[in-house]
Amino acid sequence: MIKFIPWRFILILGLINQLVAAPLALKNGQLPDDIRLLPLKDLNGYFPFDPPSSKTEWKKRSSKIRHELRVAAGLYPEPTRSPLNAVVRDKKNCGDFTIEKVFIETLPGFFLTGTLYRPNSKMEKRPGILCPHGHWKDARFYDAGESKAKKEIKIGAENNLDSARNPYQARCIGLARLGCTVFQYDMMGDSDNHQISHEITHRFARQRPAMIAKKEWGLYSPQAESHLQSILMLQTWNSIRAIDFVQTLEDVDPDRIGVTGASGGGTQTFMVSALDSRVKVSMPAVMVSTAMQGGCTCENASLLRVNEGNVAFAALFAPKPLGLTTANDWTKEMTTKGFPQLKKTYEVLGYPQNVMLHNRIEFDHNYNLPSRRSMYRWFNRHLSLGHEKPEIEKPHKRLTKEVLTVWDKDYPMPSGGEDFEIELLNYLTEDINKKIINDSKVARKGWEAVLGLDSERNNDVEWELTLKNQEDQYVEMCGLINNKTSKESIPALFLYPKNSWNKRVVIWLNALGKSGLYKSGASSSELKEDVLNVLSQGTAVCGIDLFMQGEFLKDGKPIEVTRTVANKRQAAAYTLGYNYSLFVKRVRDILTTISMIESNNHGANHIDLIGLQGAGHWAAAANFLSKNLNRVVIETGGFEFININSIRHPDFLPGAARYGDIKALISLAKTNPWVVDDKGLPDWIKD
Repeated sequence: MIKFIPWRFILILGLINQLVAAPLALKNGQLPDDIRLLPLKDLNGYFPFDPPSSKTEWKKRSSKIRHELRVAAGLYPEPTRSPLNAVVRDKKNCGDFTIEKVFIETLPGFFLTGTLYRPNSKMEKRPGILCPHGHWKDARFYDAGESKAKKEIKIGAENNLDSARNPYQARCIGLARLGCTVFQYDMMGDSDNHQISHEITHRFARQRPAMIAKKEWGLYSPQAESHLQSILMLQTWNSIRAIDFVQTLEDVDPDRIGVTGASGGGTQTFMVSALDSRVKVSMPAVMVSTAMQGGCTCENASLLRVNEGNVAFAALFAPKPLGLTTANDWTKEMTTKGFPQLKKTYEVLGYPQNVMLHNRIEFDHNYNLPSRRSMYRWFNRHLSLGHEKPEIEKPHKRLTKEVLTVWDKDYPMPSGGEDFEIELLNYLTEDINKKIINDSKVARKGWEAVLGLDSERNNDVEWELTLKNQEDQYVEMCGLINNKTSKESIPALFLYPKNSWNKRVVIWLNALGKSGLYKSGASSSELKEDVLNVLSQGTAVCGIDLFMQGEFLKDGKPIEVTRTVANKRQAAAYTLGYNYSLFVKRVRDILTTISMIESNNHGANHIDLIGLQGAGHWAAAANFLSKNLNRVVIETGGFEFININSIRHPDFLPGAARYGDIKALISLAKTNPWVVDDKGLPDWIKD
């Protein structure tokens, strides 16, 4: 609905001139009715998934979700696949299966450790199974103890002592006995993997000032986030390289790769299953739900769940065989919330038989015997293992840490610590820069995901403007631009030339919002000379209060830090993994304003965009995303995203430095901007 009131009509009414500086769209002290002022979303929110209505719809939508997931995971583009330099040694005969110690180099100097389980039978091509574990301390060496194991047997969760003491080991042995080659590998900071410590990987709490710098930085720093470098990235890359390793084994059929893990291992399972097409069967246990999305720093990354949640990520595996399990935890409502939508997705794609839910909410968080039996049947069926009763799990003797540990005096544990962390991230930065610098297509697609591009977002916009003031040369009209689609509202000021409007509008951005059009902000009613110059040419000028500018603020003072969710741990992913950054919200306001002016009802034929004095980076991003801007003027003032030293800075933007920083935004835009830093103001603004 359009509520634009032509200023000429108001002039005929002979309204009295109002000497009001920086006119207000709302009553003094009233805030816009904007959904973004509500509490932020966090990992404990509700993450529903809407199933597709057709194969065509899902093909388009899943491609977008997968791309955004790959970007958030820091894997667009992927790092260079350096040599694995795999070491497989100390084969031990355990009767009907064997074990071997393994470490591989997933990145130069960065090692993944684990145990290889194989059937003790003749050499033949077998399925290769990845078994990532979750947040059980030293899970590959885990020992619950005899007392706890007996309790598990008593409640029907297990049926023998050794399996109950380490159920994560039990599933590897069970799969090997079914004829699979199984690679159980360590989470970072667990078991044999300590180059980056458990505290940094899973318990990170506070920013480290010494690890924040433009050239040498550590994980969780603004610079690492600006390059989308995270623990989730490193662990997902480890899983991808684990597939590389397993496929090189002479006894593995490269076309029969499966993955299964529980809890944090479930997160690793659905991540690699969504991003690596080589996975043919997947079973993430006790993780996928519409509720809690993963509480550990290793399960979160900036940008990751802004638009979708874990159920959508699991759905990316469709129509390939996907098995899920529940327990008395955040997954307990999956039968009514999440799984029906997954089932519908598989039905739409024509493979309803390829998705399964093992629902056992009488047990707490687990990968116990009933869940393993369900997994054995699922893998037996979809990997053609050929067993009549695959669910029968025979007893075994638990393998101890002394037997399984990879490192010893002949193969000492590689060094780690903060110096190694900095060196690793520096390598990744240089490696990715080489891939992006000469590939504008990759940089463009990366930026689109970072900025949350949605081509259908701005289609339902309405506005209402009322006369605020009449001057000799122009008329001030003020009101709200409302994006009904996203439930966002923008206080806006339009200045129209009094005599003859040339149908051109300049959107003039300023660090102070619409009051920045005036000489002394809101304290003066006198427009700046540059603004008057543009009006004198017959061009209209639009000033807007971007989100958390001007009328969004009760005191009117520019904010210095952004809001965060109620999480004491100082990792950006807990807030910006679930909410757009303030920078993105502001850019989207600019796009909404452009969309409003583009409306035929407004009457403008040309739209210009100006970003000066602290607003150039917003203008650069909006120009990159826009298609129909005529003239664009940008003053960067030397701004670069890589220089931001706080994850709560208003202009902090995860992913920005990875894809070429502000220089790329400027160079990749369809409309080549006038850069004030190099050329000074263009003549049409100066005079």
